Amino acid sequence: MKKLKNYINRSKSIITGKDNVEHLHTFEDFPVFFGCVDTPREDDLFADMEWGIDPDTGVIQLTKLIPLDILYQSQHVDGCGPTWQKYYEDFAEYINKTNPNSVLEIGGGAGQLARIATATDPDLKWTIVEPNPWFKETSQIKTISAFFDENFIYDGQVDAVIFSQVLEHAYDPNAFVGAIAKFLKPGGKLIFAYPQLEVWLNNKFTNALNFEHTMFLTDYFVDYILNQHGFSINDKTTYKEHSHFYTTERLEMPVITPVLENKYVPYKAIFENFIRYHEDMVEDLNEKMKNTEGPVYLFGAHIFSEYLFAFGLKTEKIISILDNSPTKQGKRLYGTDFMVESPQVLRGKGKVSVILKAGIYNDEIKKDILENINSEVVFW
Repeated sequence: MKKLKNYINRSKSIITGKDNVEHLHTFEDFPVFFGCVDTPREDDLFADMEWGIDPDTGVIQLTKLIPLDILYQSQHVDGCGPTWQKYYEDFAEYINKTNPNSVLEIGGGAGQLARIATATDPDLKWTIVEPNPWFKETSQIKTISAFFDENFIYDGQVDAVIFSQVLEHAYDPNAFVGAIAKFLKPGGKLIFAYPQLEVWLNNKFTNALNFEHTMFLTDYFVDYILNQHGFSINDKTTYKEHSHFYTTERLEMPVITPVLENKYVPYKAIFENFIRYHEDMVEDLNEKMKNTEGPVYLFGAHIFSEYLFAFGLKTEKIISILDNSPTKQGKRLYGTDFMVESPQVLRGKGKVSVILKAGIYNDEIKKDILENINSEVVFW
């Protein structure tokens, strides 16, 4: 096993800057990448995922971070499936209500949001800043291959900065929002979508916190950071149990920053419940596999499966990992020996077991398999 030697230290609170973060839990030897690869297993890199909590605010954060070039070594998010498609359509509609003319999107992923938003507004100009662009440029959509930070320079016109599911990836959220505040002129809009992390972690979703989502920075603290950097919140819309949609405006004058309430007690309890739940669940799954005769599959070639293995899920009876993404099929899930297959392999197999722990996507995955592939599948 290759172990990461050089971490980025983040022992100080991301909110107060104090060096008093209390240790919560460490996952030893966790894979540093959540995607699927064609490279040999022996090339995979592992690191200790160390979680701590700020006693003055209750913000939970990783105290050791993965260098960005290792963590984001290639694009692994393609946003496939009806939940993501509907999300992009709804967020694009939300953006277009503000009638932007020239957009700079930070972290455009596979470009779905840009394609949908520009398709409904032929005059909209859209530039994406993305370290691993995974889409073709059009007459309306242009790309800059880079990370956005305080050193980013762009001489084009921008009246709105957009991002979707990006702020939770920032290693220093204050510096990230501060860089946008310096970049965006007063009167310019910052429009973004941010995951409902408190709902996700309360629901025990493993995609809430990981090497990419490095902090339990709930929307409560996001509001605080926005105000600190001179953004007024013009609108904040709750989108299902998925995200919050924000429309904010860069002001000339400072915004009055509210006093923070300490979330230490409730947030520590949420995190500890998350740990206990998965320890008990994996123990139950291992017992089920021990007592089953038929084949067992695991769904989700992503953080969902990697977390289950970290909690001790036994692998001997698992045939393969299933995933709906064509970009993952035929590859190996990083950090494991498992190849990724389409759920179509379940067709005609009769009563087989599938471990499905994919958060908010569980229902759409289960429905598709039972109605279109194999109605006899038993989900654990």
